[in-house]
Amino acid sequence: MADSREVAFRGGGFAPQAKPWVGVLVFITVICIIEYGTRQGIISNLTLPRPTDVLATFLDLWRSGLLWSHLLPSLSRLFVGAALGATAGICIGVLIGLFSLIRAGLVPLVAAIFPIPKIALLPLFVIWFGIDEASKYALIAFGTFTPTVVATYGAVDNVDRTLIRMGQSFSLSWFSIVTKIVLPGAMPGILSGLRISLAIAIILLVAAEMLGAEYGIGAYILEAGSLYDLERLFVGVTILSLLGVLVSTLIGYTEKRLLSWRG
Repeated sequence: MADSREVAFRGGGFAPQAKPWVGVLVFITVICIIEYGTRQGIISNLTLPRPTDVLATFLDLWRSGLLWSHLLPSLSRLFVGAALGATAGICIGVLIGLFSLIRAGLVPLVAAIFPIPKIALLPLFVIWFGIDEASKYALIAFGTFTPTVVATYGAVDNVDRTLIRMGQSFSLSWFSIVTKIVLPGAMPGILSGLRISLAIAIILLVAAEMLGAEYGIGAYILEAGSLYDLERLFVGVTILSLLGVLVSTLIGYTEKRLLSWRG
């Protein structure tokens, strides 16, 4: 009788495994290489500051209270602008995916405005909304809106039509099919689109704050760049990077909560 042995489970379906320590290790390695290179003269301090000097500048910014004076206005502008643009984009994208008439009317319009560099429209938004907060909100919202629309109606289109036909065969109402089949099936694509949209929102936030903003991360970076203060400049860039990581983490948490049914 042949020896029986346990067969390893092979039905994982390429499910990704969470290994956050790998990303942390990569960041630490890069920082250590830069620190070593700048101390040894391999990397010029005129082109790249020491990470320890950047950290010291960040701590000075924290102790002085200026960190929150710049960060809080940026977070407010990002939240308001991105919320407006993403909400409108998801709503319009779902309507385009569900109704042929709306698709025929809006898809050509979205295709026309999508490739336009949104930063190039900043002077126009200043003319329309003034140099105060409204123009910054509008730019971030508009820049978030178009990629969200494209990602949303693409996600709706990619929902398995077999599931929709199955719902129809069970005499589900149109509203039930949309809420129980289409939207849950489109949610992974919508959330993936939001990752891109919110990254664009951060870029537009910096551009908007470089024009007519006294406080904000963009204004802080602009001032540091004009003075060629590399330590302050990299502090601003680091804050933006951390903001991007935070946004990505929040999207990942939302995915786990909303898409737990995927297993």
